Amino acid sequence: MPNLLDRAICIRQWDWSETSQTVSLFTRGHGILRGLAKGARRERGSFCGGIELLAHGEIVAVTKPGRELQTLTQWTLLQIFRRPHDELETNLYALSMAELVHRFLPPDAPHEALFDALLQSLETLEEGERPAPEFLRFFHTLLRETGHEPRVEIGEIPHGRLAFDPAEGGVVDAAEHPRAWRMRAETALVLGHVARGEPPEFCDPDAVDRANRLLTAYARTIVGEQLLSLLLATEPRRVRRAEGA
Repeated sequence: MPNLLDRAICIRQWDWSETSQTVSLFTRGHGILRGLAKGARRERGSFCGGIELLAHGEIVAVTKPGRELQTLTQWTLLQIFRRPHDELETNLYALSMAELVHRFLPPDAPHEALFDALLQSLETLEEGERPAPEFLRFFHTLLRETGHEPRVEIGEIPHGRLAFDPAEGGVVDAAEHPRAWRMRAETALVLGHVARGEPPEFCDPDAVDRANRLLTAYARTIVGEQLLSLLLATEPRRVRRAEGA
């Protein structure tokens, strides 16, 4: 009998066969759930023709502890977000949000606040807003909710000596931390705005982009490897140069 009923956002998907899928779902009450949806790609059935990446729906599943892939039995689509599929920049930022959830949350760890934040961000992107500020807001929320919130108080540090030390988890005096990443005062101010819950949409767009690049580098040090989707979203020119484009 089904023992799990929850709302979920699809953060990854793979074709299992012509008619079936394996998916990674971020559920509101049960955290990340990997499952096999047999027959999901059939037009008629219990899965609405398949589970689409970044879609929001209600999932029914049979779960067993220790099993890598749980059995999904039903998917009811609640929301589908078209703009992340139709616009490249929005697509890259939306996929980066999904990547962050995948990398930072362990399986089966419920996180309702972060689920709500991801859903709100996808809805905001769907409304047509510039994606970079919304991504920064979600990025900071994820770091805070997972215990990695960056410390962004400037204090008495002269603007010309501001730096970010990932080992210290925040803004430091470059004179005292020579290996820290030098940063502009505007970048620190944007991060301060976000930390206080103030809208980054009204900040300088270049400063918002720099803040996203800094947090991407910070996230890389936390997980121990490069996050390609974030790099594509925040530093596309660097990626093109590396590929020789």
